[in-house]
Amino acid sequence: MYIDNENFDMWMEKLSKKLTEIGKDLKSLINTDKVLDDNEKILDNQDLAFLLKVSFRTLQRYRVSGQLPFFTIGKKTYYRAGDIRSFVRERADFQTYKQFEKANQLENQL
Repeated sequence: MYIDNENFDMWMEKLSKKLTEIGKDLKSLINTDKVLDDNEKILDNQDLAFLLKVSFRTLQRYRVSGQLPFFTIGKKTYYRAGDIRSFVRERADFQTYKQFEKANQLENQL
């Protein structure tokens, strides 16, 4: 296969942009040991939507309104287990929370 200079330059430019993007993602991972405690677990959007039985859009509404704390690494959104527990406790009565906890074994998973 023959690649002329113009195509080669375009390919190299795309490669350079992708490597820069990967470098930015890696920089966001530096010092993540200070973000989480050793025993703390995190969930991503898919895990939390499944656990709470809500849509991704509902999670987005909670994030935008400030009701549900979150953080991002790269372009992916994560939630701390402790924040999820607090969020559910604030919005559910005691019986509903206990049913939720039992059904999902919340203490063991999170």
